[in-house]
Amino acid sequence: MRMKDFAIRTLAPLGAFLLWELCSRSGLLDARFFPPPSIILYHLIMISPGEGIFRDIGASLSRIVLGYSAGCGAGIATGMVMGLSRRTRDLLYPLVAMLYPIPKIAVLPLIMLIFGIGEMSKIMVVFIGSFFLVLINTLHGVVGIARIHHQVARVYRISRRAYLRHVVLPGAAPAIFAGLKLAIGYSLVIVVAAEFSGADAGIGYLIWQSWETFSLKSMYAGLFVIALLGALFAYALEWLERRLIPWRDDRDTREHHDA
Repeated sequence: MRMKDFAIRTLAPLGAFLLWELCSRSGLLDARFFPPPSIILYHLIMISPGEGIFRDIGASLSRIVLGYSAGCGAGIATGMVMGLSRRTRDLLYPLVAMLYPIPKIAVLPLIMLIFGIGEMSKIMVVFIGSFFLVLINTLHGVVGIARIHHQVARVYRISRRAYLRHVVLPGAAPAIFAGLKLAIGYSLVIVVAAEFSGADAGIGYLIWQSWETFSLKSMYAGLFVIALLGALFAYALEWLERRLIPWRDDRDTREHHDA
């Protein structure tokens, strides 16, 4: 990413924090409920580590990484199979359409009943949330590949492995990455919600405990950590997308110049 692009992308968040700081310092916002970001940042850097925030971050990250990785892998595989097989798609899509709209946090009690209140239940709820988002995007990416590409592959009689590697995966890659980006944000939301109950560590646990004890600085510190993790994950996936799908970046550049 060029420095100019990085500066533009950081302008809006910095402006929002500056506005918050000014409003809180001037009294437009009640500092008891909306402490200035500078104070929250000081609390996060100087005080929170002694309160075990690194343990909470590590607990949440481990649940996200395990659930997200497994869910995305299963979602990509299932979406590819459904996209390539009309019969499989007709068989499974009604089930996907029924299960996807169910709020994943709503099935947490059932998951806890099956897997207990330990780590596995929180990993599974992240897995389920990531799975459906990536599956649906992968499915639409495969189905949306232009017919001419399939016809050329049949004319040249390329092997099944080469067909998947050089036709299906590149064609569906933009949609797959869109699903991966949606899934990582959703994973952050759902793991925090899952940690509100039945957890003794995690960012969600930190936020809930801070709310119960009215420790607003710690609560906001947890929110800041979530926002930072979300931005880091989003930029990491964007970087990976540019490396794996370079032609998409070239197309965007051409469209920018044409505009």
